[in-house]
Amino acid sequence: MIVRILHAGRTSARDFLADSRALAATEFAMIVPLMLVMFFGTVEVSTAVAIDRKVTLIARTLSDLTSQSSGVATDTSLQNTFTASISIVTPYDASNTVGTISEIYIDANSIATVQWSKSATVASSSATQATLTTSLRKAGDKITSSIPSALLVPSTYLILSEVSYTYKPTLYYVLKSDLVLSDVSYTRPRQVTCIAYNNVPSSC
Repeated sequence: MIVRILHAGRTSARDFLADSRALAATEFAMIVPLMLVMFFGTVEVSTAVAIDRKVTLIARTLSDLTSQSSGVATDTSLQNTFTASISIVTPYDASNTVGTISEIYIDANSIATVQWSKSATVASSSATQATLTTSLRKAGDKITSSIPSALLVPSTYLILSEVSYTYKPTLYYVLKSDLVLSDVSYTRPRQVTCIAYNNVPSSC
């Protein structure tokens, strides 16, 4: 009787160790969290990279379109320029985009000074036009240190565009906070020496 019980005990222990029916479920439970982190991380990072590329394109488009002006920029023309440029961010939320256009004068001493500056954003994801806003840059600001030395050509003008986009992760699972993506672009006026806005500069 005792031998039979010991034999049964050895059989049960051997069968338990050999039983792999729950092994797949255990492995799955261990791997799923890692797979989810990798999946959502890939989605969030890929989206951020795609938007960052669009931010660069918006900055280039803003400065390029403005530099092609025939010499006078108006609120209407600037609004159209901002609207066309910011629309590049589609299909992502355009309301997270802020663009700024500034004209810079580089004097004979290679000092860069803001002549005029205007910003714009899109009020909501359903808006079809950009809304002009006040720029953080003010006329008279000295920004020499922000301009690449190769562009500090005395007695010339530059169009500076600056774009920022606040990327808001969908789940805040891998990226734990909002990420500000930004870029700048410089071009020179194409058809004229400078571009006036609100009669500034009064002459070139």
